[in-house]
Amino acid sequence: MNICFPVQKDEGLESAVYSHFGSAPMFMVFDTVTENLSTINNQEQHYLQGAFNPMKTLDDQKIDAIVVGGIGGGALTGLKRMGIKVYRSQGTTIHENMTMVKNQTLPELIPPQCCGEQNQSVGPAH
Repeated sequence: MNICFPVQKDEGLESAVYSHFGSAPMFMVFDTVTENLSTINNQEQHYLQGAFNPMKTLDDQKIDAIVVGGIGGGALTGLKRMGIKVYRSQGTTIHENMTMVKNQTLPELIPPQCCGEQNQSVGPAH
């Protein structure tokens, strides 16, 4: 399973989860089988509202789940249509959130919890 985390900088498993998926400078992808962690630079970081293409951003890599601090409704809907689960970050780091993924205690995001244009923040989620 490949789990994606938006982050500001690559600090391995201690990378802080970024507050908003689309505007994160980069993404870290954790492969639960090999336990490898890879980095994808966000080429869509400065997208126009409503024009965000999450799979283009993720370099068309196979992603099974995303753990985010926040995400817009359009991106959430698009990811769910592709069969990608989206979870709300409950820990500060990738490591903390991976522990919750393994324990199946991270909540799945639902549309009412999505970011609106007026309340998007940037920076670490916690």
